[in-house]
Amino acid sequence: MLLDPKPESRPARKNPLLYSSVAVAIALLYVGWVLFSRWQENRAIEQKTKDEAAQKQRENDRASVELLGGNEFAIQMFYASPGLIRRGESTRLCYGVANAKTVKLEPQSNPVWPSHSRCVEVAPAKTTTYTLTIADAAGNTKSQTVEVKVH
Repeated sequence: MLLDPKPESRPARKNPLLYSSVAVAIALLYVGWVLFSRWQENRAIEQKTKDEAAQKQRENDRASVELLGGNEFAIQMFYASPGLIRRGESTRLCYGVANAKTVKLEPQSNPVWPSHSRCVEVAPAKTTTYTLTIADAAGNTKSQTVEVKVH
């Protein structure tokens, strides 16, 4: 009977499969590390961009609030354009208020309301002094007058 010969065993250092497996594993670990580090960098850049955009938005919002009167309760403008008219003509009364709850224009029949920039058309028959009165939520009031001269 023939005996099966034992396969020859190679020493581990001569096994090419072992070396190639180790090389592939090292390459996979390196690629994985590169991808992970780039993902982290991108995440950090996105977060920094988001933070900068939020800061810029806060600054823009703060500037807008200041332009619109900030926390101040005030009549920012009240004028007639033109201030001198002929009998039968009309003029525009323009006003701007900050932090007002109610606005009253006397003598005036057209409705008015709080606004940062609003104009109403008036046609006085004689020289008239118009009074703009504003009130805030606490009941504080402020008034300002403008005269429209009719000749």
